[in-house]
Amino acid sequence: MHFKLIVNGKTAQVDAPADMPLLWVLRDLLQMHGTKYGCGIGECGACTVHLNGEPVRSCSTTVAEASKGHITTIEGLSADGSHPVQMAWKEIDVPQCGYCQCGQIMSAAALLAHKPHPTDKDIDAAMDGNLCRCGTYTRIRQAIHRAAELKAQHSPGTAKPAAAHKASNGGSK
Repeated sequence: MHFKLIVNGKTAQVDAPADMPLLWVLRDLLQMHGTKYGCGIGECGACTVHLNGEPVRSCSTTVAEASKGHITTIEGLSADGSHPVQMAWKEIDVPQCGYCQCGQIMSAAALLAHKPHPTDKDIDAAMDGNLCRCGTYTRIRQAIHRAAELKAQHSPGTAKPAAAHKASNGGSK
């Protein structure tokens, strides 16, 4: 079947079976290799992309489902790595092997789009299902808090009072 997709703000035309996972459309048909294959059953989060701003597992989202919305991949988050989550990931030095990081970053970016100042509980809930074999969860949480700070610095009028920030992360930065 023929599908028209909007990926990272650009229209793409693909011929694929309606039940083909979006992951394989992105990687094999559109040659976008940032989205990773992890488990193939939507459990690990390595393949996370945004569909209409919401994080979805591209290995279990069909091309037919995806054709009804706007898709954002890691390549579309920012062309130069200047998204606050990407900057915080580098600053905190989150990755070890790095394999899960695209999915982690996409889930974190979706969280911050909906909750600019998340608590640890918010982060844990949003990141649940994004697995990291290297166990960098503490650094991931630190990087999400840092990304929230960076985002607030670049968005006038959204800064969180310092006292509220300390209360949301146990009193430490």
